[in-house]
Amino acid sequence: MKNGPLKILLVDDEPDILEFMEYNLKKEHYEIFKAGNGKEAIAVAKKNHPDLIILDIMMPEMDGIEACRTLRELPEFKETMIVFLTARNEDYSQVAGFEVGADDYITKPIKPKVLISRIQALFRRYHGKDQTDKSKIMIAGDLRIDREQYLVYQAGNKIVLPKKEFELLSLLASKPGKVFTRDEILERVWGNDIIVGDRTIDVHIRKLREKLGEDHLKTVKGIGYKFDF
Repeated sequence: MKNGPLKILLVDDEPDILEFMEYNLKKEHYEIFKAGNGKEAIAVAKKNHPDLIILDIMMPEMDGIEACRTLRELPEFKETMIVFLTARNEDYSQVAGFEVGADDYITKPIKPKVLISRIQALFRRYHGKDQTDKSKIMIAGDLRIDREQYLVYQAGNKIVLPKKEFELLSLLASKPGKVFTRDEILERVWGNDIIVGDRTIDVHIRKLREKLGEDHLKTVKGIGYKFDF
């Protein structure tokens, strides 16, 4: 765990929501920064390097989806946790968020206990990762997976994946032929105390197949997924 308080950037165009979240999170001794839209969020993030960014989706000037996509393209934010805040409990918001590299989402209206427990779960999982059993480079068929730089090479071509897509691919490729259940994937990639939508895994598998082809990631009906050469 890092020294000093963990930094959280809150991004929403509604001042009341920002103040509400800031009040409750400061009580938990987090260091809080705020922004009112996506463009401002990127500037504040570059200046303060938060550990977690909570982004509203619907905002003027630049919405949360575009802000997340822009941040994930910057090397210094590849591993920063990003959570979407949305009033729309619709598949589109959740799917679009995951596709640009979000780690989780929280729906409005916000309940203080839910907000705090979700954030604590994210930090526990992020800082509790055991990296000792992971080699930096993994070769799986025609894929070369660089776990240190979060890069994938296929037949010499570099493929940059969003964080969760990379972690899902790394998990499946770590044991070719092994069938990983949906519950096991959720626990290993998202954490068993983090709530995500039912379609989360399917969305990420679909995006990986679009980028890597259909050959490697196999569906085992009613159970989960496996990696094949």
